[in-house]
Amino acid sequence: MTEQPPPPAGTPWNGPPQGPPQGPPQGPPQGPPTYPAYSPYPPPYPPAGLPPTNRLRLVLALAAALTVLAAAVVVPVVLLRDDEDDAPASARSSTPSPGQGGAPSGGLGEVRTYPGLPTTHVTDPVDYEQTPPVGGPHFGEWLDCGVYDSPVQDENAVHDLEHGAVWITYDPALGDDDVATLADALPQNGILSPYDGLPAPVVVTVWGVQLALTGADDPRLATFVDEYDDGVTAPEPFASCAGGTAAGGGTPA
Repeated sequence: MTEQPPPPAGTPWNGPPQGPPQGPPQGPPQGPPTYPAYSPYPPPYPPAGLPPTNRLRLVLALAAALTVLAAAVVVPVVLLRDDEDDAPASARSSTPSPGQGGAPSGGLGEVRTYPGLPTTHVTDPVDYEQTPPVGGPHFGEWLDCGVYDSPVQDENAVHDLEHGAVWITYDPALGDDDVATLADALPQNGILSPYDGLPAPVVVTVWGVQLALTGADDPRLATFVDEYDDGVTAPEPFASCAGGTAAGGGTPA
């Protein structure tokens, strides 16, 4: 070993020279190895909240619920519309109560109905509430169907209504051409006659149902006849009016 030269004179003594510390090198404290926290998702990790699969399930569940709710609203509306379309015109229209007219709405919207009419036979004239009458007590004899050029007896014509006949009445001032038009529209089980004091130029009547028309060319006449000429409202539908009387003031044309 090479000897160190002595220190210069006057140097304080600090002990033997200091060297690097002896012993094994110092390192980090020893212990079990540590690992990053486990995650099923590759970095970058998803934001806080539901995992993507749960969010997708929630979206699908909400969509299914909205679909069921929409079907619950739409299906009853469609069924209601189908029921209205399948109903007869008289049922689809707003039917005023007896003696009350409806606002003009086209089609058969102004049809008036009079339910609960009696069918009793009488021998004395009847004071009917409607002009012309739509039903009620009447004579035991009915009127022969056909075209009449003068007014007929109400009580005989009402008996025809009970049998399902269609009664077309018109203002006596109506022109001959218009009367001919009405005669052409008359069904086989129908009566055509003038009538004093009508509330309209033409009125068409079956048992318990009546419609005032603007004239012989009113298109609702054909609609009304198509709807009611089968005696659907009559107490005795399909009964023939053949063999009835032509008396009571009426004159077959």
